[in-house]
Amino acid sequence: MNHRYEALLVLNAQGKEDTVRETIDRLESEFQKEGAQVEQVQKMDKRQFSYVAGPLDSGFYVNFVFHADPQLITKLRSKFKLDPEVYRQNYQRLPEKKEKAPKKLAKAK
Repeated sequence: MNHRYEALLVLNAQGKEDTVRETIDRLESEFQKEGAQVEQVQKMDKRQFSYVAGPLDSGFYVNFVFHADPQLITKLRSKFKLDPEVYRQNYQRLPEKKEKAPKKLAKAK
């Protein structure tokens, strides 16, 4: 059964600011190749880290909202761990979208 997830990826864009869009498109296609149905891609911006851990002091944040099987999260996590352009990654299960019931209209007398 597929669930709705959110993946926040921090990209290593140091020295590659002009190729961030191509990297995001590649990552989106990687999600789809693995069987996830991407609902939304939120391209945030480059942000400074609150503390420096290693050679990077900033990263480009991208948020993916997608539907996938729960076992796919482990596979995506290990796949992107090997990707040199993905600096950090975090996955979170989201509640399913509920269809809103139509509002009842008052009848005119």
